This record gives sequence, structure tokens and C-alpha cells, in this order.
Amino acid sequence: MSETFDALLLVSFGGPEGSEEIWPFLKCVANQRNIPPERLKEVADRYELMGGVSPLNERMRKLQQSVSQELKIREIQLDVYWGNRNSPPFIADTVAEMTDKGIKRVLAWPSSPYSSYSSCRQYREDIQNALEVSGKKAPVIEQIRRHHDHPGLIEPAVDRLHRALKQLSTSKDDSAAIVFTAHSIPTSMAMGCRYEEEIREVADLVGSRVDPDEKHHQQVAWQSRSGPPHIPWLEPDICDQITELAKNGFKAVVISPIGFPIENFELVWDLDVEAAKAAEETGMNFVRAETVDSDPRFVNMVVDLVEERIKEKKTKKASLGKLAIAPDTCKTDCCPP
Repeated sequence: MSETFDALLLVSFGGPEGSEEIWPFLKCVANQRNIPPERLKEVADRYELMGGVSPLNERMRKLQQSVSQELKIREIQLDVYWGNRNSPPFIADTVAEMTDKGIKRVLAWPSSPYSSYSSCRQYREDIQNALEVSGKKAPVIEQIRRHHDHPGLIEPAVDRLHRALKQLSTSKDDSAAIVFTAHSIPTSMAMGCRYEEEIREVADLVGSRVDPDEKHHQQVAWQSRSGPPHIPWLEPDICDQITELAKNGFKAVVISPIGFPIENFELVWDLDVEAAKAAEETGMNFVRAETVDSDPRFVNMVVDLVEERIKEKKTKKASLGKLAIAPDTCKTDCCPP
């Protein structure tokens, strides 16, 4: 092998797993950010209404197990660890555990495949902070490349959107609009990375495979925006767009949450609660496609990305889009905040 690693670190955002964890989680999210207390209280109330549990951690546990099994099948000797930015197991604690076990070199896989400060560079900073805390014996940690157009993401998203379309009770296929959603970010942040380009390319890749004859209206909308109202973020908002679609005569809307490969609370609240309510108020049928994290092709993708880095004979990197494939190692100044 040209590159030797001792472990794989899965990195994610985190989330509470009970009412007692809501405020510790939100305090981590709000750390060094000027979030008004009333806004945090609003989000805390949402979590309480849904039982205080985000689906994310349980999905990450299952992913950790599945990736471990696939690595063993391929006879790749890597232990799989998992760390979160905002809830246990914290990245710093996981890095400390690896340090104590004498692990020297690690590949890190952040759970978002997209290029932006929040979905990529900030995780690198989290890992670097954890390494500094663990001291000189901490392992070297390198991040897996960004991979928004990997077949392991696109193909499962296509199948899930197909299934969602079949759930519609409307009798006219052309009365349904397909809307692809992703987390909105400030437009100033979007200008410094290719996040928006990647999201739109994924929407095209999935949409063209599901609806090659273009029977359905297709577009991208954004969700989960936060921050002061005077700061511009990517638009349109998904709820506003549902209202607009209804005004234009559409009878149904199918949401494909391509920006979120792994099920999480933002999808549950923003789509299953708020977007579904917006559709109901306008008399539209509403269906949300499932995320792709439980699909075996998604698991295989994670291991494929590992093999890209450790195999002596390099293979062609899997890519379906037209944007340039992201480098193995990001530049230190990429994706500015």
C-alpha cells in the first residue's frame, strides 16, 4: 500500500437523544455565535415537541457498523470511529481515545459530501482543535475528498425519488413538482465555495434520471436558514416555494432532500412538519423522499473512498458530474467562512 492508515473516523454534526440533552447540544451549536436566546428557545421547543431526539446519532451508529462490516469483507484492516461536533461522542473525545490506543494515522469522512465552510472546512478545524488538545502523541488525520456526484449518492437518491413519486395519490403525473432541497447558507459564504454549484449539479443528475422526459417541473429550494433577517441567504425557502407552486396550479409536490445524505432533525422539522403544513394549507399533496444513508450503495461509497486513498494501484475516481473532482486534500484557505 502506498498510504497506510490505522483507522477511519466518521465525523458528523450531532444531535440530542433525549430532553436532557437538548440544551447542552444547543449551547455547543451556539458557541461563539451571536444567536439570540429567544431563537435558541424556539429551537429547543421544537425538539421537545418531537421527543427531544434527533435521528442523526442512531443513523450514524448504524453507518459505523455497516462500514466496519464492509471493510472486513474487503479485508481492509481499519477500525471505525465516530465523532460529533455538537454532541457525544465529541470529536475531541474520539481523538483522545484514538491517541490513547496508539493510533498513528487516520482518514476522516465528514457526513456531508459538499464543499462549504460548514460542511467541510469547519470539520477540519474541529479535528485540528481536537488534535491540539490531545497533544504530541495524537494521530495524523487526513480528510477524504468531497464527493457530491459519487454514484453511491446519486443512484440511491434516484431510487428514493422514484418511490416517492409513486406514493402520490394525484392522477396526473404532470401536476406534481419535484423540489430538491439543501441547507441554505449565507450568499457571501456561497460566493467563496462551489456549494451551490454542487447542489444544483446533484439536482440535475438525479432529476434527469428520474424524469428524463421532463414531465415534471423541477427546481432547487433551500431550507433551515438561520441568522439575522438582514443577511442574505440562498433562496427560495422551501415553504415559500410550495406556496408559489400552488399558485401556479401544481397539485402535488415531491421533496428530494439531496443536501442531506443522513436523516436528521432539520429534515424532520423543516420538511415533515413545516413544508408538509405549507402544502396542506394550499391543498397540495406532499411526499418527502427518504435519505440515502441506509442504502448499501452509500455504505460501499464510503469504503470506495477509503480504497481510493490506500490502494497502491490507483483506480479512476467515481464521478458522474461535470464539475472538477475535488482534490484528496483541501487547500488550507478553501471554503472561507
